[in-house]
Amino acid sequence: MEVHFTPEQEARLSQIASHNGVDTAELLIDAATRLVEDDSRFLAGIERGIEQAERGELIPHEQVRARIERLLTS
Repeated sequence: MEVHFTPEQEARLSQIASHNGVDTAELLIDAATRLVEDDSRFLAGIERGIEQAERGELIPHEQVRARIERLLTS
């Protein structure tokens, strides 16, 4: 697979890699791996939510709103 970056992007990636003590290729491989893993976890979470909804395991809107309010104020 080939990926093309602008000179500015390459410079920034090189700077980040240097700051982290790795070469640019290793930085990009690590970043791509994290992206794939995060995406897999996200999709698995969605699947769990769909399965819960299909079983009728739902939370009333008022409880969801209260949870969000608590998260935002903490």
